[in-house]
Amino acid sequence: MIKNFIPGALALIILALPGVGSAESVKIGFVTTLTTGAAVIGNDMRDAVNLAVEDLNGRMGDRDIEVIFADDGFKPETGKQVTDKLVKSDDVDFVAGYIWSHVLLASQKSVLNADKFLISVNAGPSQLAGKLCHRDFFSTSWQNDQTPMAMGAVLSQRGIGKLYVMAPNYAAGKNMVAGVERTFKGEIVGKDLTKWGKDAQLDFSAELATAKASGAEALFVFYPGKAGGAFMKQYEQAGLADKLPLYTVFTVDAISLPKLQQANMKAVLGSLTTGFWGPGLENPQNARFVEGFLKKYGRYPSFYAAQSYDSIFLINSAVESVGGNLQDRDGMRAAMEKADFPSVRGSFSYGANHFPIQNFYLLEVVADGNGNWTTEIRSTVFENHQDTYVADCDL
Repeated sequence: MIKNFIPGALALIILALPGVGSAESVKIGFVTTLTTGAAVIGNDMRDAVNLAVEDLNGRMGDRDIEVIFADDGFKPETGKQVTDKLVKSDDVDFVAGYIWSHVLLASQKSVLNADKFLISVNAGPSQLAGKLCHRDFFSTSWQNDQTPMAMGAVLSQRGIGKLYVMAPNYAAGKNMVAGVERTFKGEIVGKDLTKWGKDAQLDFSAELATAKASGAEALFVFYPGKAGGAFMKQYEQAGLADKLPLYTVFTVDAISLPKLQQANMKAVLGSLTTGFWGPGLENPQNARFVEGFLKKYGRYPSFYAAQSYDSIFLINSAVESVGGNLQDRDGMRAAMEKADFPSVRGSFSYGANHFPIQNFYLLEVVADGNGNWTTEIRSTVFENHQDTYVADCDL
């Protein structure tokens, strides 16, 4: 059973599969953003979850899979509201999802205090990797600092001496800046943390002018979702591609690239980003995932989709390990700690704080054989990388 819960909607939208919804189901609440401009991310995650459920034939062991999608509305208070409903009214077995760090931080106690498993599919705030780590919390993505740490290393390797930094002013944005600062060996000559949230800043002309005049040799930015597209358009319009080379994380991806290509923003071609995954990563599960996603939806999956797909297979490994006995929480937890499931990233392990220890890659924006813009892995920046906050975790 696939349900979508959007606060204020007149009714639930229910897509029923035969035999689903009985007491013999595994109930998964999946919190993401299904309204506002950020829904483009949430929809990609939902599509990946639905594909994973199909690839498991709607079953985990001898139990049917029931997924209830809930919309956080891009707001911490709404995220907590729908999380509370999933835990209390729907009595789900697992709560997964969460794009935004501030939404996850507002919601995590509702899940963990209710003795439910919480799986972050995207958000990786430093608090949950460190002092707020919990035995029932797992991530299928990364800790926020890690991807920009890889980019900081790339910038240093490429001989960049002076860097200008831009990011939104919220938990993840601050983590991204901290990450690049941790590994970049040159000088940060300017830094802008712009307004985020309901009235997020989308006009970056003043910041780009300041960056151009700063003497920086490169520009590092983190702008997910709608803000990323707005930034890229203004970057190209400012004619900075040849003057201030762009390095990004979580800004140029499978969600933004089709729109950027449609707008013919060629400045993005050749730009570099870092990440734990790319559509061309060679392993059987990733090949299955990318091929299936392209066939079903007619577009490349994003890393958001990759992480979401992995979350369902992680849960499946837990359920199957205990023969479907959902009361055996210790057994399910031990199974998830082993990370013994087919992942789109290939093999990886979990750290003591239940964040992945994994590779990070340098990716370049290119046109594929059919002319579609995508990313290709160019090199491995970090191997088996663990976040720095694990030392603060008492598990």
